[in-house]
Amino acid sequence: MSVSIKASNVIKKYGDNVVIPDLNLDIRNGEFFTLLGPSGCGKTTFLRMIAGFNSIEGGEISFEDKVINDIPAHKRNIGMVFQNYAIFPHLTVKQNVEYGLKLRKLPKEEMEKKVADILKVVKIDDYKDRLPERLSGGQQQRVALARAIVIHPSVLLMDEPLSNLDAKLRVEMRSAIRDVQKEVGITTVYVTHDQEEALAISDRIAVMKDGIVQHVGTPEQIYTRPKNIFVSTFIGHSNLFKGIIEIKENNKYVKFEKGYKVKMTNLKDEVKDGQKVVIAVRPEEFILSNSGLETKVKTATFLGRYTNYEIVFNSKEILDGQASIELSQDIGTSEKIYSEGDSLYLEVNPKKINVFTEDGEENLIKGSEN
Repeated sequence: MSVSIKASNVIKKYGDNVVIPDLNLDIRNGEFFTLLGPSGCGKTTFLRMIAGFNSIEGGEISFEDKVINDIPAHKRNIGMVFQNYAIFPHLTVKQNVEYGLKLRKLPKEEMEKKVADILKVVKIDDYKDRLPERLSGGQQQRVALARAIVIHPSVLLMDEPLSNLDAKLRVEMRSAIRDVQKEVGITTVYVTHDQEEALAISDRIAVMKDGIVQHVGTPEQIYTRPKNIFVSTFIGHSNLFKGIIEIKENNKYVKFEKGYKVKMTNLKDEVKDGQKVVIAVRPEEFILSNSGLETKVKTATFLGRYTNYEIVFNSKEILDGQASIELSQDIGTSEKIYSEGDSLYLEVNPKKINVFTEDGEENLIKGSEN
C-alpha cells in the first residue's frame, strides 16, 4: 500500500561536514515528487536516507505515522530504480522482474500473474524471454522499473534514472515513467538535475541548494512565481535587472535603471517607495515595442518554433554574473526576424515578471509565498 512521507528536521553529516542541516518535507500519498537541484545539493543523499542506505544524524523520517529511522533498508518495503539500471545480465527479462517476488517466496501462480501484469504495464511483455544484452537502453530501464514496482512497494525511489539515455529516449521514457506511476498510484520520489524533466513529470517539486529546500510547489508555481532568485535562475532562464520601487498616488511601479517603469498591481503591501529590488524577466516576458528598454541583438538563434536572441544592455542596468540576457520570439506571431546588430525596444509584461528583494531572498509578488 502506498504511503505518505514526512521528513522532520532531518540532518545528515559526514564527520564535521553537514550535508543536510535541517530538512522538512511532506510528500503526499500517491504523488510524483521530485527532488531537483545542482550536483552536490543533497538530493541523492536524502533519497538514500529514505531508502535506508544512509544514516540519519538528526530528525525523523516517517512513512505515514511510523518513524523509519531505525528500520533496516530491506524492511522498509521500497522499490528503487538506479541510474545504471542494475539488472542482472545473466537473467532474462522475466527472471529479472520476478527476482524480488522469489525472495518473498510468493506462490508460483501468483508470481506468474504479477509478472505478466507488470510487463504489460511497462510495455515489455514481448521481450520477456530476452537477455538484457539484447535490449535497448530504454527497454532495460523499463525492466528496472518493472522489477521495482512488481513487489508492490510502499514507496518508489528513482535516482537520475534517465541520465544514461539519449535526448529523444529520455523524453519517451519520462512519459512512460509518469504513465506507469499514475496507473499503479505509488508514492514516488524522483531525483534529477534536469529542470525540463522535473517540470514535465512532477506533481510537485522541491528545489534544493546546499542541502536546503528553497521552494516546494507545482511545476507551474515554481516556474511562474519562484520564491527566490536561485529558483528563478535554476528553473529555466531569468534575466535579472536592477530596479527600484516607486509609489505615487497609491500606485506602485517598478523602475529600471534608465527610467523605464511599469505599473504593478500585484506587489506585496510591505514594499516601500525607493526600495532597491531585482527585476526578473523571463525571455518570453519581453514585448517588442517602440519604447521601453533599449537594447541590441548580439546573436540570433533560430530554433524552429521560436527564435532566441542574446541581447545587450549596459552593465549598470543588469546584475553581475549572468551568462547572457535573452529574448524569445514566437515565430508563429512575429512579423520580423531580427539580425545581429539590430536595435530593439522592449517592454515587459507586468503580470508575468517577478520582483525580488535586493538580496534576492524573497519574492515581492503577492501569492509567491504559496
